[in-house]
Amino acid sequence: MISVQPVARPGAPLARRNPVAKLAAALVFSFVLIATLDPVAPAIAIAVELAVLPLFGVRYGVLARRAWPLLASAGGILVSLVLFAADRSGPVLVEAGPVVVTQGVLVTALGLVLRMLAVALPGIVVFATTDATDLADALIQNAKAPARFAIGALAAFRLVPLLEQEWRMISMARRARGVDAGRNPVVRLRLFVSTAFALLVGAIRRGTRLAVAMDARGFDAGTPRTVARRQRFTRADGLLVAGAAALAGAALTVSVVLGTFRPLIG
Repeated sequence: MISVQPVARPGAPLARRNPVAKLAAALVFSFVLIATLDPVAPAIAIAVELAVLPLFGVRYGVLARRAWPLLASAGGILVSLVLFAADRSGPVLVEAGPVVVTQGVLVTALGLVLRMLAVALPGIVVFATTDATDLADALIQNAKAPARFAIGALAAFRLVPLLEQEWRMISMARRARGVDAGRNPVVRLRLFVSTAFALLVGAIRRGTRLAVAMDARGFDAGTPRTVARRQRFTRADGLLVAGAAALAGAALTVSVVLGTFRPLIG
């Protein structure tokens, strides 16, 4: 049974908003934060995102389970930048043999990691609170996206849960044949890469078959399509997008006032 239903409470105030409005708000909020390299603006943005999370009906535990790969990647990037960054400007904070951590390195690393989290979290929240069919309908009706693109995106969302099931199936099949890494990290890494490659090949084959099947059923026809469920873009949806832009602008303003603003260009 494939299940891609939203994990948030459907009755939450912001979870009921139009999918296109939520997607636009996430894009606006993230795009503004890309303009700076300092850690202050993205830190404020993350605090705002976590504060409004209950309004989307998403529990913090659910967000942690969905975002743990992102958190692990952020930790790895932070350690890599702190240890191997070429720019070692600023006062020395930690010096232990070849490891030298300066204030400039730490500020740059924190700025990059916090910005990555601040940009990624809105997308996680949007897709955790949006039904895939509603998103496709809203893209066609409100964003005027081509029906082929929207229906293709819907099919992709529906097939995402199969990746986890196939990963588990491949791992179990290899374990049944006696292929197991045990406690050897090198063998474990090699098995991870080979499993990921097998999963990628299977996904490409399934996507190709699905595309051919959809075209055979007329999804590539020029005949205008109708939708079964009406998606309305209301004033509240517009206020959501405007509120996201205002909050992102406020985060940048605080960064400028504190003197930590570092423009991406210039």
